[in-house]
Amino acid sequence: MDLRKAYTGIILMGLVSLFGDIVYEGGRGQIPDFLNFLGASALIVGIVTGVGEFIGYAIRLVSGYLADNTKAYWLFVFLGYGLIGSIPVLAIATGWQLAAVFVLLERLGKALRSPSRDAILSFISEGVGSGKAFGLHETLDQIGAVIGPIVVGSIMLSINNYSISFGVLAIPFLILIVLLFYLYHSTKDVVESKVKRAVKEEKSNKLSKSFWLYTSAVTFNTIGLIHISLILYKGSQIFQPIGMAGLTSMLFVTVQGVDAAIAYLAGVAYDRIGVKFLYLPFLISLFPAAIAIYADKAPMLFVASAIFGVVLGMQETIYRAAIADMVDISARGFAYGIFNTAYGFALFSSGAIFGFFIDSAVSIHIVIIYTVVFQMLACFMLFYSQKRKAF
Repeated sequence: MDLRKAYTGIILMGLVSLFGDIVYEGGRGQIPDFLNFLGASALIVGIVTGVGEFIGYAIRLVSGYLADNTKAYWLFVFLGYGLIGSIPVLAIATGWQLAAVFVLLERLGKALRSPSRDAILSFISEGVGSGKAFGLHETLDQIGAVIGPIVVGSIMLSINNYSISFGVLAIPFLILIVLLFYLYHSTKDVVESKVKRAVKEEKSNKLSKSFWLYTSAVTFNTIGLIHISLILYKGSQIFQPIGMAGLTSMLFVTVQGVDAAIAYLAGVAYDRIGVKFLYLPFLISLFPAAIAIYADKAPMLFVASAIFGVVLGMQETIYRAAIADMVDISARGFAYGIFNTAYGFALFSSGAIFGFFIDSAVSIHIVIIYTVVFQMLACFMLFYSQKRKAF
């Protein structure tokens, strides 16, 4: 596959993700408020969003396994992206129960498409460099993640109408579907050739010990990194009393903006330096929690958000790229499924642990010791995975 065709495929996949993020990230920023408007309690909102995150990650293990065994990568991609249409349909919801169903369907779509999307991206980008490929994809993806909340938030601020705010997302959803069909027709021959190769290499589809060590490293890193929702929660505590609750969403935009800016650069650096570059996000992960938990002014929260955005940009770029470099084609869907399931478990654990730290007002020394221990474990696992010749 020539480089021009490879870059075209990467950009097309990135544009599909860009418009997908406009839709579901745009909706995600408003969904808790919408559920509240429909009469849902805080407990219900927490359960719906929590179950959604669990579905979005845990089912990736199954969808990745099925994709590898059936080789139906495109089927899972089309099903997954198609379910993003559940977000614009929120415009017709008149009760929180129906709205919750639509929210969970979108998260199911995320689980179905992600392992296959990453596998296809690794197929069509061969020769480009996995870091650059996933970095470019993530950059485009995050541009959509910034645009979406701004669009929906602006409409709500202007006319305060949920139906219109969600309904307008049908436009980028339709563009997404058109781009997805164009991507399929442009790259299906390349993907099919890689799938045929994978069938011949079926004997090599077992995951190595180095893969499990690497996945453990990322899991420890994420458990030791404060969840973005808690940075936003701290923002709410500071902004609401002064009548500026809207600034909380600007913390989220800061995270997404930094993520978009860092993603491609991180990918290029990874291709040049290799796996050693992953020590950098592990070390940077030491800082957001201590800054955010004990912040009493807005500037510190924006600093914490920006640092978190740097780590997130690397997590969603080079962490995924490393899988493509260490796992054979025949097992990539399953590998991405396992990796994302572990990542989802780590996100859940991080939210619970750091949430407990905030509610209990623990000493900053405990937070620092906790983050240092987990990031040291992450570095140790990464080092040991290298000794196992993972890369």
